[in-house]
Amino acid sequence: MHVVYPAVLAALLFSIGVYGVLARRNAILVLMSVELMLNAVNLNLVAFDVWLADKLGSGQILTLFVIVIAAAEVGLGLAIVLQVFRNRSTISIDALDELAEDKQ
Repeated sequence: MHVVYPAVLAALLFSIGVYGVLARRNAILVLMSVELMLNAVNLNLVAFDVWLADKLGSGQILTLFVIVIAAAEVGLGLAIVLQVFRNRSTISIDALDELAEDKQ
């Protein structure tokens, strides 16, 4: 199998994730877009690990670490989003501007 196919798919997934982070105003959709970007990185790690025939499987081990970090990020991110929703009754990112600098 050529390494080009998974690399192109990962680039497409990562691009969709970047668009989702930049264009969405909903905090849940932003978290989902970040997860999509992390999955694109995982796809690249595994594809290049197989392509390089690594005896240690370091790409696959690093993929497991990324999955653990992604799970922790989702848990913490959803807890923050739920707390913001309880306090503000919205999860729109544009409505959360109290800590922003004043525009002059």
